Amino acid sequence: MIYPEEPDQQPGVQPEPPFWDYQDLAIFICLALPCFLLGLGIVKGLLAAAPVLRAGKALELLTGQFLGYALWFGCLVALFRMRHGKPLWPAMNWRLSPGVIIPALSLGLVLAIAVAVIGVLLRTPPTDSTLLELMNDRASIIAVAFFATTLGPFCEELAFRGVMLPLLVRSLGAAAGIILTALPFALLHGPQYHWSWQHMVLLSGVGCMFGWARHKTGSTGIPTVMHAGYNATFIAGFILSKGEYF
Repeated sequence: MIYPEEPDQQPGVQPEPPFWDYQDLAIFICLALPCFLLGLGIVKGLLAAAPVLRAGKALELLTGQFLGYALWFGCLVALFRMRHGKPLWPAMNWRLSPGVIIPALSLGLVLAIAVAVIGVLLRTPPTDSTLLELMNDRASIIAVAFFATTLGPFCEELAFRGVMLPLLVRSLGAAAGIILTALPFALLHGPQYHWSWQHMVLLSGVGCMFGWARHKTGSTGIPTVMHAGYNATFIAGFILSKGEYF
């Protein structure tokens, strides 16, 4: 698979080695659950105090989830500042020029089609993911589609391919780093698919593709756009199959 490249970036070259270490990564991972629980708790507290704000279950869960992401990355910003005296954003190597956006989205679409075909060959069970179960009306579909193609890919790629991958590649090499980053990425989505081994294999492969794109281009932005295109393809398929909502 050919990935779009930034004009000033050579394949497989990190613009700057990661300055963080495994202690930082361990702290970051340990902060995940408290941050997400606090995010959900804040949303539930606001809805209890002001019932007029109550919306569908999908929007409530997604708002809590991404508030949790905001808290989590806020902790990472503070961690990098306190331990290393450096900002978070430049370290993530976002670099994303307009010319690579369409190619990266197209690669995400091709990847989604390939996963769908391989899924048929693996006889993947038709388990309805938790996310799709929430998409039972127009407002919920719009909310899920927005988050799944914007904040979702952005947050997941920053965590896995922005923070975790460079550290593992530096220590273990590209192949091991990409695979070891893809496995927890797949496990994160495991509950949505009732831990079907076929889905875990497919998601691990998807994570490897995103990881390889990050390593090859040196940009976290490119796998993020790929991820958005990948999610958008499946969301579009779901919407077309549920045309009565539109």
